[in-house]
Amino acid sequence: MDIFNKCYTYSVANDLRAKGIYPYFHALETRQDTTVIMEGKRRIMLGSNNYLGLTTCPEVQEAGLKALEQYGTGCSGSRFLNGTFLHKEACCTFSTGFQSNLGIISAIVGHGDYVICDKENHASIYDGCKLSYGRMLTYGHSNMEELEIQLKKVPESAGCLIVTDGVFSMGGDIAKLPEIVKLAKQYGARVMVDDAHGLGVIGDGGRGTASYFGLEDEVDLIMGTFSKSLASLGGYLVANATVVDFVRHNSRPFIFSASITPASAAIALAALRHIEAHPEIVTRLSELSAYMRKGLKARGIPIIEATTPIIPIYTYTPEATLLRARQLYEAGVYVNPVLPPATPPDLCLLRTSYMATLDEKLLDEALEIFAEVFAKDVNA
Repeated sequence: MDIFNKCYTYSVANDLRAKGIYPYFHALETRQDTTVIMEGKRRIMLGSNNYLGLTTCPEVQEAGLKALEQYGTGCSGSRFLNGTFLHKEACCTFSTGFQSNLGIISAIVGHGDYVICDKENHASIYDGCKLSYGRMLTYGHSNMEELEIQLKKVPESAGCLIVTDGVFSMGGDIAKLPEIVKLAKQYGARVMVDDAHGLGVIGDGGRGTASYFGLEDEVDLIMGTFSKSLASLGGYLVANATVVDFVRHNSRPFIFSASITPASAAIALAALRHIEAHPEIVTRLSELSAYMRKGLKARGIPIIEATTPIIPIYTYTPEATLLRARQLYEAGVYVNPVLPPATPPDLCLLRTSYMATLDEKLLDEALEIFAEVFAKDVNA
């Protein structure tokens, strides 16, 4: 049998194109900003993870340009950045956020070890678990009773790592970190938080989920990415120095991948310094998110309740989700449709996300478009 048969018989994408509701790979013709030009038309950008809007910050851009001029384009930048912003001893960097989870989990979880995951963790966490030599267990989303059941399955002689998103990327809700830490201590496990959507979003000055709960000293490993709030490319691990040194010397994705470019490192550092100097942008992001959440609810649009700048809107079926995404796109608002397997078949979503550089005027414009689109019969 030809291994390419699966490719030749795959028809989902072409079927959606034929119906005019294919939602992916729209051409972005301007820089990442609050409004963009996509396929020749202005769209309000409500589908970005550029939470603090720093991709257009002059001082962040200037840092990248200077690094490019000084060090060139190649992978000659150091992998070593400090972890002081997140109040940890040491940090190591990876080429991407996805690779960070692959590299951290596969290095820490070895033969005979266990790793326990929330079922709504990011795909990169699952792939990191698969790449490890340990046994993976899962628990229902934020279900602490199920987490304890799984912890009881771990032999006392085995090492155990609990991994959770800090802010869940689809639902926008925050992990029950105090309860997770308490159970981890009770059963002798370690805790890792994926803070890709938490850094710059919650916590003291945007320091993320552990800071939000006052648990920076209790969370053992914090992973994150440079590609969201830090407006760059790459990922990181912060932990105590001994653990970071072990990962640095035992993580195959770390050892056998090129480092981030000097410009990417400089941009991430400049963004980090900007957040430290301007913690008010984190507050502004929270205010705008609350404004949009209130506006959507006032217009009868069904959303998932949370307190972060990720606001998912229920559209329920895949067909309705793709249709609504297309209607919004044509009306001038860009959002992300979320379909199975990322959701159950009858709980599909439009994922909207917000930037601190938006303003109420733009959000009001977007709200009126949402109201107009959701007033239409989805079956018409």
